[in-house]
Amino acid sequence: MTYPPLGDMLAALRESTPLVHCMTNYVAMNSTANLLLATGASPAMLHAAEEVAEFTTMADALSINIGTLSAPWAESMQLAARTADTTDTPWVLDPVAVGATEFRQRVCQALLSHRPSVIRANASEVMALAGLASQGRGVDATATTDDATHAAMTLAQRQRCIVAMTGETDVITDGSHHVRLTGGHPLMPRVTTLGCGLSALVAGFVVANREYPLAATLAALACFGIAGHRAGQQAKGPGSFQVAFLDALYQLTPEDLSSQSQVETLHAV
Repeated sequence: MTYPPLGDMLAALRESTPLVHCMTNYVAMNSTANLLLATGASPAMLHAAEEVAEFTTMADALSINIGTLSAPWAESMQLAARTADTTDTPWVLDPVAVGATEFRQRVCQALLSHRPSVIRANASEVMALAGLASQGRGVDATATTDDATHAAMTLAQRQRCIVAMTGETDVITDGSHHVRLTGGHPLMPRVTTLGCGLSALVAGFVVANREYPLAATLAALACFGIAGHRAGQQAKGPGSFQVAFLDALYQLTPEDLSSQSQVETLHAV
């Protein structure tokens, strides 16, 4: 598999400043907006059924996160996803705790019919979506990415999309090509909503690099890994980590992503 340097993809994101329509949960709204701004994208947060379809046609990309799900939000998400599918707008599904309740499963199954460009999830969520598991524990992963690699490949093939399965080791696959990515810092799971923000950032990277959706997804995850590692070197705990992480995203350069030391962390599955 060949693709442009990951640094070029960060440069493309910052040059285009994509407008990402984020339909995310109450907990994540502020942090997601800040993560997008720090990296170089532009966030918008709209949920009303009366306007989401119209705004999706104006946005460059869409990110749907079902964290604090409700019936009105589920309706709005369906409208936005259907519009994105119709207008060929790249969109990312973050199926938070999809295995926890039947309601979440029904909503996600309906959203999958609108062909997301990328599914960004943890191992338990991937297994639930792939039909290999039906239980989850909140938003935490109860399976490892190694356990769920086959499920990720199956899901990617079935949906004809990219699956980005994140954890201690990330697995990114389109069902045929697969890479693993290591990095980050142990403090990252101690800061809520980082994964929610990552899903929105993936949407920005994918629309800025439409010819290379797998590599664009990889670039977004690599940004998080590098920034997390750097933030962890100076943080004293989760609070200072969150601030340092935003600063590290802002300070990232294309050279950081394209350096040999980072490329060596990528391995074929």
